[in-house]
This record gives sequence, C-alpha cells and structure tokens, in this order.
Amino acid sequence: MNEHLKNDSANIGYLLNIIKEQGTDYLNSIEERVTSVINNNVSEKQELPESGLGTEEVLQIFNKKFEPIMVGSGGPRYWGFVTGGATPASVAGDWLATVYDQNTQSVTGQGDISASIEIETIQLLLKLLQLPESFLGGFVSGATMSNFTCLAVGRQWLGKEQGRDIAKEGISGAAKILTATPHSSSIKSLSLLGLGSSNIIKIKTEEGNREAIHIQDLEENILKLDGEPFILISSGGTVNTVDFDDFKAISRLKEKYNFWWHIDAAFGGFAACSETHHHLVEGWEYADSITVDCHKWLNVPYESAVFLIKEQYKILQVETFQNSNAPYLGDPLENFSYLNFLPENSRRLKALPAWFSLMAYGKEGYQEIVDNNIAWAKQFGQLIENSLDFKLLAPVRLNTVCFTLKDDAKQDAVGRFLEKLNNTGKVFMTPTFYNQHKGVRAAFVNWMTSEKDIRQVFDLMNEIITEIK
Repeated sequence: MNEHLKNDSANIGYLLNIIKEQGTDYLNSIEERVTSVINNNVSEKQELPESGLGTEEVLQIFNKKFEPIMVGSGGPRYWGFVTGGATPASVAGDWLATVYDQNTQSVTGQGDISASIEIETIQLLLKLLQLPESFLGGFVSGATMSNFTCLAVGRQWLGKEQGRDIAKEGISGAAKILTATPHSSSIKSLSLLGLGSSNIIKIKTEEGNREAIHIQDLEENILKLDGEPFILISSGGTVNTVDFDDFKAISRLKEKYNFWWHIDAAFGGFAACSETHHHLVEGWEYADSITVDCHKWLNVPYESAVFLIKEQYKILQVETFQNSNAPYLGDPLENFSYLNFLPENSRRLKALPAWFSLMAYGKEGYQEIVDNNIAWAKQFGQLIENSLDFKLLAPVRLNTVCFTLKDDAKQDAVGRFLEKLNNTGKVFMTPTFYNQHKGVRAAFVNWMTSEKDIRQVFDLMNEIITEIK
C-alpha cells in the first residue's frame, strides 16, 4: 500500500479534526469573507507528485494556493444569481453523505437502501411545499438537470400521443413548445433532448411590466395547433422579477386541451412556505412536472435539486431512462430502481443534506427563512424606490430586486457601478437587462441575511454612486 495512503488511513481522525477546525473557522467568519476576488490568478501549475504528498501537506498547499481566493458565496451578502447558503444541519448531512459514500440505486433490497432515504426526503418536500403525494420525484444536480428530466418525460408523453416511442425511435418532425419567459436551463434542455430550442412558440406576456404568460394569447395559440399535443413550459418565479404564471387559469386550459404542463419553480416554488405569498403557487398541483432547486432557497449545499413528476407517468419515466441492455441491473419495468428512473446511473446520496435540514428545522423554520428573505427584499426595494440615484425596474414581487440608475442618460454607468460595488468584496450582485434597461439583480435566499446587511449594502451603494457621478 502507498505509504501516504497507509498513514492517512491510520490518522483519519486527526485529519478530519483539522479539516473540521478549518471548516468551523470559515463558517464562523463567513460574514466577513469577501464576496468576490479581484485578482484570482492562481500561481504556477502544480505537477503531479510521483509518490504523493499525504493529505496534511496537500491541505497546506491548498491553504496557500486556493483558500485565500475562496469567496463567501454562502454568506449573507452574496446576492448574485440565486445562491442559498448551507444550514448547519445540511452541512452535517453533506459530510455524512461523503463519509457513507452510497450510490443511490434501489429500494428493492438490492445493494444499499439510500434510495429509501431519497424517497422519504421527497415526501418531506411535498409536505413542505403543500403538494399532493401523487408526485414522484428524485434528486439531480441542479435545475438544469431537473428541467431536463421533466421535459424528457414530457417528450416521451408527446411521442405516445402521436403513436411513437421517442426513447426508442428518436425524434422525427418538429415538437411544439409553448412558453413566455423560460429560464435558460429550459432552453438548454430542449437542445439536449433534440426537441429544438427554435421550436418554441413564444407566447405574449401580460401587460403592465409583467413576465407572466398572457392567458388569452396562450389559448389562441393552442387553438391554432388544431388539437396537436404540445409541451407548455410555465414559470414559477422568473429570473428578473420573480413573476408567476397564473396556474389556476392554466389548469382550466388543461381541462380543455391536451398538453404536458411543466413548471420551472426552481426557487419561486418555495413561496409555498410563506405565510403571505403562498397564493403565488395556487394551482401548481395540477401540473404534470415541476422543477425545484434545493441549493437555492432550501439552503443546502450545491448539487441538490429535485424533479417532481405525476405518478401516473411512472412508466414513461422508466421508458425514458431505463437501462434496457443491462441484465445485471434487473428488469427495468418490473423492479422500481432509480437506475431506471433518472438520467444518472451513478450518483451520491444527494438527498441526505436536505433530509437533515428539513428534519432539523421543520415547516416553521423554513417559513421563517422564506418570509424573512421576502421582508429583506421588500425593505431593500423600498430603499431604492425612495432613493435619488436608483430606481426599480419592476415591482418587488417576492425575493429578487431588479433595479438600475435613476438617470436614464447614465445607462453606460450601470456596469461601472456594479463593478465597483462587487469589487469592494462586501456584496455580490449580478447584471441583467430588463425593459430596455441595463440593470442589477439582488436575490435574497440566504438564511443568515439580516436587516444590518440591507443597510450596510445600501450605504455602500450610495458611497459608490457618488464616486462615479
């Protein structure tokens, strides 16, 4: 046995302890950690050691070379993208997922039982999101793979409606995809699935600074299809303004027309936890499939999202993802195995961090996280609305604030403002373009964010805008 491997095995307790201490120091100081790094040039390339260095020495190299430029993306003022933090319970679950190193496969007694943990976690999520148990689900790496999985089954449904088995026969002809404001990951999924991102029939949005589907225009376009089945991608929280499609109106259309209804609710779906905003998702239980991203508002470590698909389409899922040419894996249509239910065959126990966090903090804990974030977004939006230098580009509907400089003649300064703001290392936001304006997005999803962070960032914004006037 390699000498370093032998020593590391004998000293695993010591090694895990020093990692624990370093991790604890990082998490305890994450509020002060920089949110972006200006100079992220990594030093000279590392050569592959001939016989290895051992874990402790490798940790020293990591701490010198990479650790100083690791940003506090899980901290309270990282408002770029929609990046949640990691609750203490989810960190514990994630560490254990690594330690136990299970390959989540089967619930039939073959191999490990980690798929049972995943199914239980899905049931906990359904309770949290107030969705019926008629949904089946599984964990994937993120919203992109969740959308991919849901739309793959939707593709199989579409083929069956046309008398074809697309999983076996492949794509032939153009599929009809109707949508208004799809996330880029849905567009990517259409490309990956061979459905063709250019086959989208773009539906108008509602008037009045909205990103939601115009229901009348949707129905008019459905009528033009003359009974042809199609896939509808609707939004449970758009990226720029967190707008929601009218799910109740779409459910009434579903009673009249034949289509697969997919909702991308990557982060907006957690509005279901809110005491004041759960109405935004009313009617979403009638969808055929839903995307929810746990490493956003559920605040678990990255690579954690779920797909939810109605149980009545279980056979379509197996037809889409089955390992039909692998006898050693069993009959995919007889044995319920996750190897025949999701895109990946080999995958870690992604559900464990979510299971730990859901069990640790419960329904009330997540209601508090969601409602607090909504409150901080509203407060930040109010400060912008009352400002002399900034203005909102859209109403603050949930947890994202989309804004720009008040003076339209200074649109060229928006990029410089954001660059200077992010370069302080005290906050991170992302650029956007909305309603013909260059803008800035701030997304609130972190369990640690507090009122002091809102005030600190807004004061910083006022300092920077004075510098670039």
